[in-house]
Amino acid sequence: MRTVADDIAAHADRHPHRTALTTPAGDMTYAELATRVDEMARTLHARGARPETVCAVAVEHGGEAVAAIAAVLRRGAAFVALDVTQPRDRLAAFARSAGATLLLTTSSLAPALGLDLPAVLLDHPDTGATGTPPPRPADPRALAYVSHTSGSTGEPSPVLVEHHSLDAYLRDTARAFGIGPHTVALQTAPLGYDASLRDTLVPLLAGARLVIVDRAALLRPEAFVRTVREHRITALLSTTPSFLAHLAAQPGPGDQLAGVSLVASSGESLRPFLAAGGRPLVHGTLVNQYGPTECTMTTTRYAVPAEPDVSADPVGIPRAGAVIRVLDADLAPVPDGAVGEVYIGGAGLARGYGGRPARTAECFVPDPYGPPGARLYRTGDLGRWGPEGLHYVGRTDRQVKIRGYRVDPAEVEGALLSHPHVTGAVVTPRTDDRGRVHLVAHVTGALAATTDGELRRHLARSLPPHLMPRRFERLDTLPTTRSGKADRRLLAAGSPA
Repeated sequence: MRTVADDIAAHADRHPHRTALTTPAGDMTYAELATRVDEMARTLHARGARPETVCAVAVEHGGEAVAAIAAVLRRGAAFVALDVTQPRDRLAAFARSAGATLLLTTSSLAPALGLDLPAVLLDHPDTGATGTPPPRPADPRALAYVSHTSGSTGEPSPVLVEHHSLDAYLRDTARAFGIGPHTVALQTAPLGYDASLRDTLVPLLAGARLVIVDRAALLRPEAFVRTVREHRITALLSTTPSFLAHLAAQPGPGDQLAGVSLVASSGESLRPFLAAGGRPLVHGTLVNQYGPTECTMTTTRYAVPAEPDVSADPVGIPRAGAVIRVLDADLAPVPDGAVGEVYIGGAGLARGYGGRPARTAECFVPDPYGPPGARLYRTGDLGRWGPEGLHYVGRTDRQVKIRGYRVDPAEVEGALLSHPHVTGAVVTPRTDDRGRVHLVAHVTGALAATTDGELRRHLARSLPPHLMPRRFERLDTLPTTRSGKADRRLLAAGSPA
């Protein structure tokens, strides 16, 4: 089957001098990128990389990381991308759980990684691999990549995604977003997270220009805006609502994303950002994406209107080939408008979790309404069907009971963000010494002159008493995970009230 590496080669044949990558080391044309991918693919062939071989890619952000991933796909093998800035023990655990048998890295990084794997040093060309024949097409059912879950509910698990799932997703995304040679996309997600595959591979598949900058330029709003303007970025394929909210809270005329025609958000509920009046930040198309790692990144998309209804959180309709079922506890479909658990099947469904058959059996279940052998992934998300498609309602594992009421903290977060001085909000449950569950609001913003009483009065305009936080913790900034999501786990672990 065709892979993104074949598309890179085709663009190189038709437009060899078109810029594929802009990096801190300089520009790389499609011809240069295709040549580098083929060099690496020949080396991988000589080192025994075959279908089902998992290659750990541990390279700094830049052209070499992109070429290494494409080369693995060209060989029909699989990769696990490692963020080399993470702790050594964590990288070793990821490589081990992914079943990696080959390491792609550089001579400067290899000693610090400490991975006990045969290494292909990308800065030391393998001259003996020049005569290797070109690779054969990838097997659609062979493993393409391993991506670990975020670990928000426990130890990260390796998710196994096949070539046909990855390729179909990349092509569907390029079509849905109108990505093409005119597009200038910014890589924002760090390596090691599946979102980085979207914002790296989709532009290259479509013949666009991908801009890669130092991570420091992506973490501070001023530097981020400067990067967007300097490179005339037109597409952001992997942003989080937390970062958008942080950007919207910056002083200025609100034209930080002027010139950006597409912003695709994922990873968290977009509703709090919209409830805080953030939609005008995005002058172009704003897409709310929904989908877990176990279903190849994105399952539904929703184009957010200029004046959104902030009373709900629509995530839209399934992409081509995907199946969504909203079921009750007995796996029976719930009526339209009723809340049930979201199950996903069809295109993009992963094999399961590597080395964890019990968890795979628990989360990937037979589809009682599909053809023989069809499976569904149990997301743990709550949803309902509405006029715009699927509406995200919350998490089964985030909802708590307070005074007999079932509460979703996201509803309180949205209400807090509508306060003019609140720039960030995360609400977590706590249990006091008498066993009573209550809410704690962690907020950021210019709140020195805003009392807790004023915040409560603001919330009382839209929330019932049982949704009122008992405490407000003021922070300079909200902690985030490496993927840019609010670190709820760290906040929830704070000292009890």
